[in-house]
Amino acid sequence: MNGQERKNIQSGKRVAIVLKEDQQTGKLTEGIVRDILTKSPNHPHGIKVRLMSGEVGRVKEVF
Repeated sequence: MNGQERKNIQSGKRVAIVLKEDQQTGKLTEGIVRDILTKSPNHPHGIKVRLMSGEVGRVKEVF
């Protein structure tokens, strides 16, 4: 599922995000969404979320 639309992402969903430091390489980090940080309904680079682990990044994939 697309990580660019806020409606696709809910707290508790498993997602793959790209962390700020991994934007150059595109390395994905998987985790469970704790908070949705982007307020707009969509974002071209992916909705920004905080995972249960505390990591913050933009959603590239929703499982």
